Amino acid sequence: MSAPEHVHEHVQEHVHEHVVKAMLREAGVPVPRGVVLPPDPRDFGAAGELAEPLVLKAFGPGLVHKSEAGAVTLGLRAAELPGAAARMRERVPGLAGFLVEEQAAAGVELIVGLVRDAAFGPVLLAGLGGVWTETLRDTALRLCPVSEPDARRMLASLRAAPLLAGSRGLPPVDLAALVKLLLAVGGPGGLWERLELGEFELNPVIATPDGVTAVDARHLPAAPPPPVTRGGTADFLPLFEPRAVAVVGASTTRPTFGNMFLDFYRAAGVPLVAVHPRAEEVAGVPAVRSLAEAAATADVDYALVAVPAERCAEVVAQAAGVPFVQVMSGGFGEAGRAGLEDELAAAARAAGTRLLGPNCMGVYCPRGRQTFVGGGMGPPGSVALISQSGGLAGEVIKVGERRGLAFSRVVTVGNAADVTPAELLRWLARDEETRAVGLYLEDPRDGRELFEALRALDRPVVLLVGGRTGQGRAAAASHTGGLVSDRRLWEAVAEQAGAALVTSQDDLIGVLAYFQAHGARPADGDGVLVVGPSGGASVLAADAFDAAGVCLDPLPEHVAGELRGLGVAAFGNPLEAPVGPRGRPDLVPAVVAAILRARAYRDVVAHVNVQAFFTYGDTPEPLYAYTHALAAAQGALPRTRFTLVTRNGECAPPGVEDEVRRVAAAAGIPVYRSMEAAAAAVAAGGDHGAA
Repeated sequence: MSAPEHVHEHVQEHVHEHVVKAMLREAGVPVPRGVVLPPDPRDFGAAGELAEPLVLKAFGPGLVHKSEAGAVTLGLRAAELPGAAARMRERVPGLAGFLVEEQAAAGVELIVGLVRDAAFGPVLLAGLGGVWTETLRDTALRLCPVSEPDARRMLASLRAAPLLAGSRGLPPVDLAALVKLLLAVGGPGGLWERLELGEFELNPVIATPDGVTAVDARHLPAAPPPPVTRGGTADFLPLFEPRAVAVVGASTTRPTFGNMFLDFYRAAGVPLVAVHPRAEEVAGVPAVRSLAEAAATADVDYALVAVPAERCAEVVAQAAGVPFVQVMSGGFGEAGRAGLEDELAAAARAAGTRLLGPNCMGVYCPRGRQTFVGGGMGPPGSVALISQSGGLAGEVIKVGERRGLAFSRVVTVGNAADVTPAELLRWLARDEETRAVGLYLEDPRDGRELFEALRALDRPVVLLVGGRTGQGRAAAASHTGGLVSDRRLWEAVAEQAGAALVTSQDDLIGVLAYFQAHGARPADGDGVLVVGPSGGASVLAADAFDAAGVCLDPLPEHVAGELRGLGVAAFGNPLEAPVGPRGRPDLVPAVVAAILRARAYRDVVAHVNVQAFFTYGDTPEPLYAYTHALAAAQGALPRTRFTLVTRNGECAPPGVEDEVRRVAAAAGIPVYRSMEAAAAAVAAGGDHGAA
């Protein structure tokens, strides 16, 4: 059902339909011919030149949803207009006038709309319209401006796409005219740039083989949001590789977060100073009285502040000369204290320092001896992570390193009161040490800037978003507003920016592992080949890849004989090949090579049942030999991306999985413990680097 009338109180009064349609005509959007009449016309002669049948509509204050108010009558003859208008005046008191239009011919009814999202700005929606809008919710979203390929992909993604292409003997609609309408509304120079955009909707747009017509139009203006004040563009290298670090909030009498970070930094070996109002040293670390003194005497590039929220602005105000200050403390905007957060950001601007946080854990960079996690640092690598959650970032670091990830830069931004994910992403795009980027976001703060930064990024990126099913648009006054949800917006962002969007922390790590191994590897062909032991595992593998949206293309028929000669009886994709403790270690590489000579596959996913190697054998050597053979195959086939799945890996003795990962990683092969994880990673890898 449509939203009730009172829900549009958050915007100005809507613009009358005939005014909106005049604007549409100027923009080149076809609308029905019509005339405007006063609320109590003496005659309807002005409608005499219109072709019957006619449509009578009332307009006036509060008439956003005319059909529900009884303010629309269809199928009229000119002689019937006076009676229909009189009846409508009784149903709709206070109407301001009438719009009489030619009734459009029947066709496919669509909705085209615009809404301004609080984070991402203007968003275009298109889909099945009319009475089916809310019932089927068959729509697609893109952020403005959309390109012609965007518009065509939107329409192709609809479940109703067969209706547009012609189905059950019906002719196809004029798709070019429909694309032109989408561009007139949401493309470069489109209406979205000229409207005071709250919500804007054409519903229905009727598409026929002869063109398109915007039959109904509504516009609810809203003032644009106020501009956000940011600190500008910074060189973030000192953030990740500081000459020295200062810690504010360590105690001489009790353990605190500040003391914990002193321990982390001492273990990392970075030059370090504590800030304390009285002590000469804290836990063996030399102390100074203020951040200003630290900046003047210790070449401090980065300061960590872990004091109560009420004191943070006072501390940050003394940070002149320190390029970056991270406020670990919580209790700001996330706790309903936006004013305290504004005060903190203002203190940073006044001091000329950039603020990380508040409510964040900090930075991890093995190359720069920066850390916020205990247990030592892993090797420097090429994977970057931007996270609004410090706890999740710590998990990704530790679990990811356990699975073979090596990080270039990890940064947590918390509330992002100053330094934002978008600004960091723009810098990482120029960072020679970074080859792939992951992001965990909850509230992007600068959604439009983030979107532009993602689109400009020339390396693979994966997004994990928390709270995508949260607020929605409960106060929407139009169908468009009600259909633009957080989840669907992020899907549109990922689609337009070429980013992978995942739904779990495990998949975030898995996709980053794939990008680390294969992100820069050029690949021939397309499609995915899955090969491994027979049984239900192959069936479940097909299900896993289907669920991930990956089609397993059939094998070339003419290789069947060669595969039988290699000892492969079954023929299909997934391909069942004997893999186990008594099998030939080089069988799978030989099978894959035979197939690839006939048809290029971009990805080859080899899976093994680790449990079988130790149920029917007593040594890991056959599993190691298989892994070495697969590594050799990757070396011999550099334009194919190999992935290894070690199902039931927990059945191996301690250390076996680590050795398998080590051998595979040396050859550039990512390893996963489940087919579902591998499918998600391969699906996200998509066409990155494909020739």
